[in-house]
Amino acid sequence: MNVQMEITSGHIVQETDTDPRRWLALAVLLTGAFLPFLDFNVVNLALPTIRESLGASSSEVQFVISAYAATYAVFLITGGRLGDLFGRKRFFMTGVAGFTLASVVCSVAWSPSILILGRILQGLTATMMTPQILASIRVLFPAAEQSRALGLYGATFGFANISGQILGGVLVSSQPFGLTWQAIFLINVPIGCAAFIGSVFYLRDSRSSHAQKLDFGGIALLSLTLGLLVYPLVEGRETGWPMWILAMLILCPIVLIAFIRFEAKISARGGDPLVELSLFRDGAFVIGVIIALAFYMLSSFYLTFSVYLQGGLHLTALEAGLATLPFAGGFFAGSLVSSRVMQALGTRALALGFALQVLGFGGVIIAVSLPRFAWGMDFGLFCAGLGFGMVLPSIIKAVIGGVDQRHAGLVSGLMISTFQVGAALGIAIIGGIFYTALGSGQNIASYQYAFSVALGCNVFLLVLCGVLSLWLANTGSSNADDPVPMEG
Repeated sequence: MNVQMEITSGHIVQETDTDPRRWLALAVLLTGAFLPFLDFNVVNLALPTIRESLGASSSEVQFVISAYAATYAVFLITGGRLGDLFGRKRFFMTGVAGFTLASVVCSVAWSPSILILGRILQGLTATMMTPQILASIRVLFPAAEQSRALGLYGATFGFANISGQILGGVLVSSQPFGLTWQAIFLINVPIGCAAFIGSVFYLRDSRSSHAQKLDFGGIALLSLTLGLLVYPLVEGRETGWPMWILAMLILCPIVLIAFIRFEAKISARGGDPLVELSLFRDGAFVIGVIIALAFYMLSSFYLTFSVYLQGGLHLTALEAGLATLPFAGGFFAGSLVSSRVMQALGTRALALGFALQVLGFGGVIIAVSLPRFAWGMDFGLFCAGLGFGMVLPSIIKAVIGGVDQRHAGLVSGLMISTFQVGAALGIAIIGGIFYTALGSGQNIASYQYAFSVALGCNVFLLVLCGVLSLWLANTGSSNADDPVPMEG
């Protein structure tokens, strides 16, 4: 699950004329925005089927999700800068075409390795496409119409969340044309083609007059840092933690320090670093980044819940998708009310959102562990989804409101990249805890125990986030006026 705001260098291109086809262009942009978020939801539902069909190990299943998230995290800011430099329409179209072709690669994968490669390609091409969407909206629409356009933008992801649960379940269960999990990737093809053709006719090009240069050295070092962290965390459990895995973990902080020093040298020369290190002198920003990292580790919930429903309760993919709908419905409702709640409570809205999630996931743990309280499952899921939908946009607004306006675009990109790093770590760490707790057990009790342990880890992180959000609220940070849309 991904989140998207404008991640350009902070320079908005102002247009004096209004495009008469701007609402048709918006439909095209939203079709592209719909793609990755739909894909995220249907892939999670299909993971048990993918594992059985390809003979994948639990670590390979984790990589199907974490490889995409890590790739997206590293190249997100770069994708925005490429659009600034060479034209947003061009890179939107390139990203849509690339994501569609990568989906075809995923659909014909004959091994877990090929599927993981396809997911990396999806993540890479998504970073070319998604940064251009909001930047294009900012250029296409006059100020008076932007709130309406952004509202439709945000609603797209709530719709994609719900659609993904239903469509993913239908495709995996019905097996159209004899396909099982492959159909969840092929569904991206007609959607991608529609977005590509529409962009040819209705999307106008734009670019920033003050675009920043690309930091290839920073990209390489940050990619290596994440690889040295995520790969051992996922693979170590199944390989028995050999020395080469431990060596990767030891190297990770060394490469991270090299990345920080490299970025500092670029800044000292007056260049354009991938990450502006001076932002980390702001305590509120640092706390916001920590909250974002810990909060988005909750992405592991989608993996563990899907495995619990299909592996433990033996539900079909369609039944599992329907069982997830209360969370999706709460998520949609929370995203709709988040702006008003933020206006009423300020950054204390974060504490409310985290409390709702703790209450909701706590209820789910009770419902899973004690059969007589099974009736509380749907309420717990809805409550957790409601809190999730409230927190997701509010945390970005809270952090951005406390930094210099000229850094708003960069901070948006850093926060979104942090979300994706959190997602990759959540899948690696909490997913690993889930499979360790499950062990070789294949009965319902084993799955109940493993899912409860994993969800307990999520609750712990939510409590931590809630405490930190109270500290953030005490800094008196203001919040942005515009709603923060979500992107997958």
